[in-house]
Amino acid sequence: MAYPILEIVGLQKRYGDNTILKGVDLSVMSGELVCIIGPSGSGKSSLLRCCNRLESVQGGQILLDGEEVTRFDIDLNKLRQKIGMVFQSFNLYPHLRVLENVTLALRHVKKLSRKDANAKAVDALTKVGLADKLAARPGELSGGQQQRVGIARAIALDPKVLLLDEPTSALDPELVGSVLSVMKSLKGFGITMLVVTHEMGFAHEAADRVVFMDGGVVVEEGPPQQIFNAPQQARTREFVGRYTKGH
Repeated sequence: MAYPILEIVGLQKRYGDNTILKGVDLSVMSGELVCIIGPSGSGKSSLLRCCNRLESVQGGQILLDGEEVTRFDIDLNKLRQKIGMVFQSFNLYPHLRVLENVTLALRHVKKLSRKDANAKAVDALTKVGLADKLAARPGELSGGQQQRVGIARAIALDPKVLLLDEPTSALDPELVGSVLSVMKSLKGFGITMLVVTHEMGFAHEAADRVVFMDGGVVVEEGPPQQIFNAPQQARTREFVGRYTKGH
């Protein structure tokens, strides 16, 4: 039985006088792949950054598996083991090998032995199709492979939710597909994902639900078929219309 693993209620985020999130409500079910789409500046990335407390919030609350993550005394280290984040830039340590990049948090944050950390890292790297690159350094990999190492590093911690913020936007177009197909395969492992993306084809094809944000609010959400083929709101129609014209 699926239940909401991540609940966002009335979330507000301001930078000075500029209100970025104006009372966002969103639930993500366990095992679900939810894509957030919308124009630049609509608050999509800020929403993700609030979820793992890279940003403070000014109102509302976020619950992860029933625990409030927006309370002031939350242990951020523990929280970030439960809610993984993959960024646009790969953030790998260039001097460390792939295996070491993935085991670092397992050993220093989760305090696993080298043997257990290595086993978890190899499992995660196998899931993203890089079991043959354990000894490579990031500079020897393509951008797509580096991003897949970033995903492996996040899932090795067994997070309850994986947040992905435009994970393909820094990649050359021909490398995008490999990362998107890995994200699709992770869904098969039951990993819950909340993805900010401008890859409309991926959202259309892989998401269980698509959320359209604009101006700091959720304008519309629903199954991909509804959002792309029969949107209810004029703003959604206008936004997805630009995408469907190109296809």
